[in-house]
Amino acid sequence: MLFLMAEEVPANVADSLKQATGVIVEKIKEDPSTFLSDLGSQAIHFGLKVLAALLIYFVGAWLIRKVKNILMKMFDKRHTESTLVSFVMSFVSIGLYVLLAIITVSTLGINTTSLAALLAAGGMAVGMALSGTVQNFAGGIMILVFKPFKVGDFISAQGFLGTVSEVTMVSTKIVTLDNRVVVLPNGALSNGTIDNYSGKPLRRVDWTVSVEYGSDADKCIAAIMEILSADSRILNSSVPGAADPFVALSSLNDHDISFTVRVWVNAADYWGVFFDGNKNFYTILQQKGFAFAYPHMDVTIKS
Repeated sequence: MLFLMAEEVPANVADSLKQATGVIVEKIKEDPSTFLSDLGSQAIHFGLKVLAALLIYFVGAWLIRKVKNILMKMFDKRHTESTLVSFVMSFVSIGLYVLLAIITVSTLGINTTSLAALLAAGGMAVGMALSGTVQNFAGGIMILVFKPFKVGDFISAQGFLGTVSEVTMVSTKIVTLDNRVVVLPNGALSNGTIDNYSGKPLRRVDWTVSVEYGSDADKCIAAIMEILSADSRILNSSVPGAADPFVALSSLNDHDISFTVRVWVNAADYWGVFFDGNKNFYTILQQKGFAFAYPHMDVTIKS
């Protein structure tokens, strides 16, 4: 349909020009002086319209610059994300300049109804062609507005675990633990589950330490607390949001007894404390005479 309309437009324009030329020729033949007088008055009238249109354009452009400056000051004051600032400024600038162009053209007496319909049809066609991109674009806006994470955060999303390196309007890049760069579309990311390990300044480290039956529970708890107190990275209740280290006998299993160990650390120290804790529990508890259990069966033979 669009191609048919494109073919019909040149023919219609040619017919209109032919008719207008014929009318002008007839008027010149009938009364040349009246024609010239009307032509002069029309030229003056059109010139005034052009001056008014130019005035409206320059005043409108000045107002648009003022609006953009006010928005930039507001964003700077609120320390808004640079990506969101760029998007909003581009959107506002394009929208205002399109509106200014329509107002300027209408001042010249040109019918803008067809132009508005053409812009609407073009926008609809582009939107349908770029539906996936538009979805990612909307997802990027949601991420930038609600900020479920930021650059530098360690997150788990869409089956990937890594550090956020870049957030754009359509995608987010994360660097995995094995140094791979994964690009996640913002549409799926904003609609899925995001586990932000860096969302809070503190994190809790949990261990389950199992020793064999017959071990003295109180002495084992004291030994674990001694190991924890030797690590300066482990926090206590004097730090807001943290709690004192916790150790308790949590379960009696088939082959062993288990102690639940919980401590609070700064988010950046999580993995270091976790791995060092595993090593210290394994080496120091054995040095103190605590044996780790393993699946086994005791058989008693009665004669």
